[in-house]
Amino acid sequence: MLGVPWYFSIGLVMAIFILLPMIMRRRQMSRMGSYGGDSGSGGGGFFGMGSQGNSSGVRYVCLVCNNKHKGGSCPRCGSKMQRADF
Repeated sequence: MLGVPWYFSIGLVMAIFILLPMIMRRRQMSRMGSYGGDSGSGGGGFFGMGSQGNSSGVRYVCLVCNNKHKGGSCPRCGSKMQRADF
């Protein structure tokens, strides 16, 4: 970029690093069919894209006895050590 002032080239580089990922994301989302169109298609974001279809909420797995339950302490062993299972 000879002959171009440094502030123009910095602005151009910043625009490329900001706009290029946005354009690529829009293209990928339009290929999947969930960008723009109808809002009832299961949406974007982290939780809308990979849902298995069961919207029963968050289930927890006890780290002591490996029991699956719905929250609070484990009904089998009473432990409060748990992890979320989506």
